Amino acid sequence: MAVTGGYQLQRGDKRLILAYIFIALAHLAVGILLGFMQGMQHAGIDLYKYTFLAHYYQGLSIHGVYNALVFTTFFIAGFLHFAMTYSLKRPMHSTKLSWFTFWLMTAGLIMVDWALLTNRASVLYTSYAPLQAHPAYYIGLVLVVVGTLLLLANCLLTYLGWRRDHPGQKTPLPAFGVLATLIMWGMASVGIAVQFIFLLIPWSLGLTDGVDPLVSRTLFWFTGHPLVYFWLLPVYISWYFMLPKQAGGKLFSEPLARLAFLLFIPLSLPVGFHHQFLDPGVSTGYKAVHAFITFGVFMPSMLTAFTVLASIESGGRARGGKGRLAWIKSLPWNDPSFTAQVLAMLLFALGGISGLVNASFTVNLVVHNTMFVPGHFHLTVGTATAMTFMAVAYWLVPYLAKRKLWGRRVALVQSALWFIGMAIMSRGMSWAGLMGVPRRTALGSAPYVLPEWLTAFNWMAVGGAVLTISGLLFFVVLIMTVLRGQRAEDIEVPLAEPLQEETIPWYLDRFRPWVIGAAVLVLMAYGPAIAQLVSISNPASPGFMPY
Repeated sequence: MAVTGGYQLQRGDKRLILAYIFIALAHLAVGILLGFMQGMQHAGIDLYKYTFLAHYYQGLSIHGVYNALVFTTFFIAGFLHFAMTYSLKRPMHSTKLSWFTFWLMTAGLIMVDWALLTNRASVLYTSYAPLQAHPAYYIGLVLVVVGTLLLLANCLLTYLGWRRDHPGQKTPLPAFGVLATLIMWGMASVGIAVQFIFLLIPWSLGLTDGVDPLVSRTLFWFTGHPLVYFWLLPVYISWYFMLPKQAGGKLFSEPLARLAFLLFIPLSLPVGFHHQFLDPGVSTGYKAVHAFITFGVFMPSMLTAFTVLASIESGGRARGGKGRLAWIKSLPWNDPSFTAQVLAMLLFALGGISGLVNASFTVNLVVHNTMFVPGHFHLTVGTATAMTFMAVAYWLVPYLAKRKLWGRRVALVQSALWFIGMAIMSRGMSWAGLMGVPRRTALGSAPYVLPEWLTAFNWMAVGGAVLTISGLLFFVVLIMTVLRGQRAEDIEVPLAEPLQEETIPWYLDRFRPWVIGAAVLVLMAYGPAIAQLVSISNPASPGFMPY
């Protein structure tokens, strides 16, 4: 791996990255507050009547879109821009394209904000038809997705320029992770692009009389599950290529790291039908194929678990740790960025296990469309992604602002509280789901709530309250860092080097064969099924706005 230390980002790059992060965190703040209100509502305390929001489902839609789409996408765009330019030691191919991408995404986001905040898009995070939103909501989301594709184009052009100037050299690892992430996402976004541009936007504008909910839902999940890896692969960039340095060690195996990222390109795409196990119109055979591939995508996750933990162990031993487990004490637990990521890994392991439940056809029948499902993804996007992005912000914002992190102890408390709050809340959700409690429901107002559900609801409320306190501390630390942090010109960017130099086969430094393999696998796993659904499609459902 090329040594990248000492490169100074251009002032424009820093401003752009900070702008992405600011928008991401501003929407996260709103999303956290609404999550707290949902937990209280489940426990019978209705806080919505004290706000301008029309009802629970408007708040739930805003919470899901802001936390799972806006926060993640804008933070990822800023972080990947940083990782690409810093690791290649060169600015983006086109500064104008970089800023055009940002303003296009921001314009789309303003449209989404307007539709959500005015109760014109209370269609929940999944935007399932025949629930219908205002056209501005769909058009705005399309602009945000187009922005991510422009980021992909700019990164590819930057990489090709670097490749011309450095023939025969290995791609620096952070840039390699950026490209794997965006290439996978570029392929995955085809489904939601077709759904929104050809189905939902014309339908919402009144250009078509109806929509086929099953075709629309299938196209959504073509993108919907790979979206999880669009969230997670930037997390893995930090875990693989930055966290070992923070631990005081080195990356255990560069070939394994590259293989894990490359495997996510073909394996993360053809898995969407496992979200549709109970949908009619999709054959059992194709559901089984997608379930099998979903289990297959567990393999690069296990490679990640092994490689990252081995890298952390190398750090503990480099710090003087001995014995089989005593090295753990030597790790830098006083570093909030390090501690937050390790805690995120612990809960993410549970999220992965519960994901296997969702992917298993027979076991899924017990938890399908219950609170077990949000219990699962709060351990993935809500912990692995959100907590790691917070940890990255603890060094990236100081680096960009040239100020030392304010309140390291406060940041440590914040990380511990997020871990505790999420453990409590997700435990309550999973428990409720096993008792058959439905998801996407204003449970505090539901007439069918059973007495035995109430304890789980209280767990969810308590966990949500702890998470809200943690979120408040997170924003206090960052705001005080920018306003009162000690000036510093030498904030370290943690970039890990491999434990040993190894020969990298050509297929672990090129993307073309993996992209071709992914395209073939997607055509086999989706092509005939979608063709059949389209051939029998009956786009007769009108739009409904029940809230």
